[in-house]
Amino acid sequence: MTLLPRMDRTLLASSASGLLLALAFPAPDWAFFAWFALVPLLLVKEKRPFASGFWAGIGFFTPLLYWLNIVMTTYGQLQPVFSLAAHLMLVAYLSLFFAAATWCSTRVEQRLNLPAVAVMPLFWVGLEYLRGLLLSGFPWGLVGYSQHGLPWMTQAADLTGVYGVSALLLALNCTLAEMIRRPRQRLSWLSAGVVALLLLGHLGYGAWRYSPQRDERPQELTVGLIQGNIDQALKWAPGQRQQTVELYRRLSMEADASAPGLIIWPEAAVPFYLQDPGALSRQVRTLPTETDNYLLVGAPAYDRDPLNDTVSYYNSAYLFSPQGVELGRSDKIHLVPFGEYVPLSGILTFVNRLVVGVGDFSPGTVRPLSMNGSALGVLVCYEAIFPELARDYVSNGSDLLVNITNDAWFGHSPASEQLLAMTRFRAIENRIWIARAANTGISALVAPSGRVTLRTPMFETLQVTGQVGLGAEKTFYTRFGDLLPLGCLVLCCLLLVYSKRTDRRRAG
Repeated sequence: MTLLPRMDRTLLASSASGLLLALAFPAPDWAFFAWFALVPLLLVKEKRPFASGFWAGIGFFTPLLYWLNIVMTTYGQLQPVFSLAAHLMLVAYLSLFFAAATWCSTRVEQRLNLPAVAVMPLFWVGLEYLRGLLLSGFPWGLVGYSQHGLPWMTQAADLTGVYGVSALLLALNCTLAEMIRRPRQRLSWLSAGVVALLLLGHLGYGAWRYSPQRDERPQELTVGLIQGNIDQALKWAPGQRQQTVELYRRLSMEADASAPGLIIWPEAAVPFYLQDPGALSRQVRTLPTETDNYLLVGAPAYDRDPLNDTVSYYNSAYLFSPQGVELGRSDKIHLVPFGEYVPLSGILTFVNRLVVGVGDFSPGTVRPLSMNGSALGVLVCYEAIFPELARDYVSNGSDLLVNITNDAWFGHSPASEQLLAMTRFRAIENRIWIARAANTGISALVAPSGRVTLRTPMFETLQVTGQVGLGAEKTFYTRFGDLLPLGCLVLCCLLLVYSKRTDRRRAG
């Protein structure tokens, strides 16, 4: 008699797959685990296709997103029991995408007698893409992101986006599972040969594209990243505003010694409305004239509509010239549900926003900021996890992407590392430099190859300067976008329809 006689070993193996996959992400960031992590799931999924995929999702998302409890309890003032419930509800929702991938692929494989390596990557990638769209989208932890630290594995993202890396990893896992299940079958060896060639081609392209020389641009810019390290509990306190401005001014003056052309403050560095007159606004607006630098400042903003007597609020970034002239404002487009706005607020009237701030925000539009003949595309906070948004900025003429963020919400969890890992793919996909300024870190400069050329430690008050290049390559991905995942979705639909018709013919 076993110790746990009723333990479903199928679900145990599936959960183990999810946990192994989570270990491929920061932290501990063991990237090679993603090459085989899903093998246990693939070996058992035929027994319980939906449940096995769902429990693999539970095993993956529960540890990957545990930091959400820090946000909800520390800054959302939720009781731990409610925080845990909300966390598990999100994990369960995200796990449905794993479940749908395993159920649909298993059905098609059985009905059409196809190998998993020809089917599973299609459904997995298609559903990863769908996860980034439905209910405002949350494409956190796509399988391809696990390879951010292996440069030869990531360079093909300029062709297929991160989804191509996910597809290759799924093909590798499927091949390994098939070799274990049917080691003597000719089809297993044929599949292994094809996937091996794909892997070699992928790595070969990566070796060819990965070169510091390719990161160079004819025009360069020195940028200063200001990391204020303002405690989130004090950030919005009215009595702290003067100290906050003085801190950012002092750090900017220190950065000025390195002669930057652009100084960047993080998301909501200014905890008041810059458009309102007053001593604090003047201290910020006069800084560019004192340092003779361009200044990009994260700050809340509002627009008043006198006709309807309404006010719209925005999470924004202002750009000022060395003469102190306001050159433009870029507003955050992809807002955080329940953090910056309440979805279906007319129906969910009982739901309060999680993050206390200035009010419900409205989404902005893609609007690069002109700077001395170049253009800046500003991604605010977790907008960096949405590939299509970075691509839109580059397609609209951005020569440098700037990610301003406040990662203080994440505490000392791996979430900041996870967010930086995903940001690196935006640089590769569009072959563009990214300057990242974070309140508590990680502030960084990311080259078009995905190399992190400069990064700061967490929770330290400091300023750093470094060189970036201006200009983006017109990559295949920038031109055509997410053709691969869209094609996967179309093929998945066709396969499901055809398998259904096959069932009817057999029944008839």
